[in-house]
Amino acid sequence: MRGFAQIAESIAATRSKLAKIALLADYFRAIPIEEAAVAAVFFSGSPFAAYEESTLQVGGALLWRVIAEISGKSEAQLSEIYRRVGDAGAVAAEALSHKPEHELTLLEVQRGFRDIAKARGPSAKGELLRGLLERASPLEAKYIVKIISGDLRIGLKESLVEEAIARAFDARIVEVQRANMLLGDIGETLRLASQGKLEEARLRLFHPIDFMLASPADSVEEALSYFANAAVEDKYDGIRAQAHVSNGEVRLFSRTRDEITESFPELVPELAGLPADAILDGEIVAWTRGEETGPMGRALPFGRLQQRLGRKKVSEKLMREVPVAYLVFDVLYADGELLLERRLGERGRILNELTEKPRKAVVQAARGQSSFEFGESEGEFRVSLFRAPVSVAHSPEDLEGLFAAARARGNEGLVIKDLNSLYTPGRRGKSWLKMKRELATLDVVVTAAEYGHGKRIGVLSDYTFAVWDGDRLVNVGKAYSGLTDAEIAEMTAWFLAHKVSEHGLRLEVEPKIVLEVAFNNMMRSTRHESGYALRFPRIVRLRRDKPPEQADTIQTVKEIYKREHGA
Repeated sequence: MRGFAQIAESIAATRSKLAKIALLADYFRAIPIEEAAVAAVFFSGSPFAAYEESTLQVGGALLWRVIAEISGKSEAQLSEIYRRVGDAGAVAAEALSHKPEHELTLLEVQRGFRDIAKARGPSAKGELLRGLLERASPLEAKYIVKIISGDLRIGLKESLVEEAIARAFDARIVEVQRANMLLGDIGETLRLASQGKLEEARLRLFHPIDFMLASPADSVEEALSYFANAAVEDKYDGIRAQAHVSNGEVRLFSRTRDEITESFPELVPELAGLPADAILDGEIVAWTRGEETGPMGRALPFGRLQQRLGRKKVSEKLMREVPVAYLVFDVLYADGELLLERRLGERGRILNELTEKPRKAVVQAARGQSSFEFGESEGEFRVSLFRAPVSVAHSPEDLEGLFAAARARGNEGLVIKDLNSLYTPGRRGKSWLKMKRELATLDVVVTAAEYGHGKRIGVLSDYTFAVWDGDRLVNVGKAYSGLTDAEIAEMTAWFLAHKVSEHGLRLEVEPKIVLEVAFNNMMRSTRHESGYALRFPRIVRLRRDKPPEQADTIQTVKEIYKREHGA
């Protein structure tokens, strides 16, 4: 572990990507393959390979408590160190000055992580974590804590680890990337690269692949400047989801690779009825049907779907009150074949065949099965798996009409795709484009500021903000992106000079700074005293021209919510 930590320090000390790759490649070649495989996982910023379901479940509070117990330092002392170094790992290195009798190995640290993951309850996990850190030198403790926190912050992304593996074992980078994507295990990828067997990597079902991303387009003219004939779909206001199906087993994953199957149990029967093993890409949305929506129905605002998120148990009552649909728009794998390098048009034809048969079969099978009857009347079965409708646009006028129609259906806008595009996981190119409605903005007052981390060590960069409710301010959100480094430095000086109180890393400040904040939509929330929260807020600009008294009010918030949600 000492060698790992020393190489990590060297990598952090250089700004050159090529130098980082060279250092890591040399390190991989210099140590046994089993240790190199573990190191590759750790250098990717995680204690476990991506495909594994193990999680440490060690939060910041538990880390803080264990470091305090071992070091004998108070919370105030640790907070002061954090404000200087801006990183929990660096706090551990400074606070833990003891010298262990024996050097930790990478394999021992890996075993320690697995023991912590298996332990139940914070007390048991804390005891194991304490034992691990007590055996570590200050520098080793620094990187153990960084791995637990999920971010090494040494300027080393997983893509650079892949490049280092390719360099260390004379492999082609595309082969390393492909193997890692299929396996979800960069350690196993390193083992195969060391043996010259990367071509033996096979897709591991129920391990989510990175999603292909769309780039924003500002106008219909810009969108059609990249490709002539476009496949056009509505952009739905839901959550992106990848469905893995094999032998009747179904698991759903979000863009963050979290499994979300339990939140949407009614989607499982239809997906289980697919005629072949498959990986699908689509959007889960709140859904409604009625005479005014047509036979298929239409999507509802995200606020409705929010009631379903994060639930481990979903009642039939909630499924009736907030029905959902899975709108599938791509297929990545089907019947033993990986389809990423097939053109979108070909993938679309395969997807049509996959989704048509199970819909008919499941509707027939569901008749008489009350466990799947979530309709408004006895015996009604609601189909919840749909092939997302696709149109074709050849001109700006075509796109304008489709955009207006999507907005009229209550959707965010359009996704415009090149019919010849391949599926490129994790990449945001010009093959897929998105056109969205203009974002709403609010003028808000900053009420609190928090210290950042990483590159924002020592500056107040995270701002909690509020709107007026009569003569008092009520918080509606928090944002940390949008200002320049110079503006953050200026605001830090101002907030420090105008703090009202200090609570660890958070400062309550005089409510005098006004920001214009953009957001995707408004949600009901118990997190803030206003009763509302902004989804994906980001700072547009400092409103130096506006006194705090002229910031927006809770009435404006309510009007935006009503406009978006119709209630």
